[in-house]
Amino acid sequence: MNWLDSPQSNLLGRYLDLTAMRQALISSNIANVDTPGYRTRDIDFHGELMRALQGNGEETTEPAVREVPGLIARPDGNNVSIDRESMLLAEVQLQFSAAEQLLKSQFKVLNMAINEGGSGS
Repeated sequence: MNWLDSPQSNLLGRYLDLTAMRQALISSNIANVDTPGYRTRDIDFHGELMRALQGNGEETTEPAVREVPGLIARPDGNNVSIDRESMLLAEVQLQFSAAEQLLKSQFKVLNMAINEGGSGS
């Protein structure tokens, strides 16, 4: 068994990729808060995670970026809500941090196994 290419590591890697992509989209939404006609974009984060869970690990297609439905547009056609985007940005940062810590703990266990349980770092 390849410890670096485990299903858990692959899933955590995909999770980190999705959170990074979502953070970029949210940042783009915030940057375009004053752009007339700009429509808020996002990915179906939970749907993409479910797809990754059900996949065989080899399928790494890009998630579909879509316009967020149901948001109220201003008279200039822009529907970015800075409050919504700020909340989502904080959520994504917490998700990324949690996944990063899980991945670090997996590598710490692997490091301990390589060093036969010794205190090498």
